[in-house]
Amino acid sequence: MQKAINVFGAWAEQGKDIGMEKGHAAAVNEMLDFAIQERESFNKNFTFLDLGCGNGWVVRKVAENTTCSDAHGIDGATQMIANAKKRAGDEKYILANIDEHEPTQQYDLIHSMEVLYYLEDPTSILNKIANSWLNEGGRFIAGIDLYYENTDSHSWEEKVGTKMSMFKEAEWADFFKQAGFNDVTSWRANQSEDWAGTLVLTGKK
Repeated sequence: MQKAINVFGAWAEQGKDIGMEKGHAAAVNEMLDFAIQERESFNKNFTFLDLGCGNGWVVRKVAENTTCSDAHGIDGATQMIANAKKRAGDEKYILANIDEHEPTQQYDLIHSMEVLYYLEDPTSILNKIANSWLNEGGRFIAGIDLYYENTDSHSWEEKVGTKMSMFKEAEWADFFKQAGFNDVTSWRANQSEDWAGTLVLTGKK
């Protein structure tokens, strides 16, 4: 088994990060529409962090919103951060191991897509986000394609060759609640007859 950052670093070198962006766009747009509408309803600027930002496409998208004052991305793959910085405007990108990183500021909105189940200890990261990464009243929203109810995903660990944590939808929701998130909600984004959908989980501090 390879480390996830090595797998995704190689994908970035091969240009597969563009395919990831296209493949995840529909689910991510649904997630961002939900989360950013809430931020805009507060009539004040918000700060944003994308956890596992890849080539930075989500960070750049959110940065276009006039109420976003800071848009940052973090990723452990050197090549992904290099690709992000090549396309960057005023956004900030951080090369760091997510499992070990301690941000220098707190955020109003933290997003992640296809990241949590690759982490060594996802419950530990959820605790950090809920207790020290988010501002009071801030929201974390995450998209996950590998989960027990999505049978298509059961072979991915072997196919990709990196460790992945498989949990049921209810278990993920419990992890969010145990970490201290309030108003925990989950749904399936971009669901179709041929696709179980992206499992979206979100909660507030």
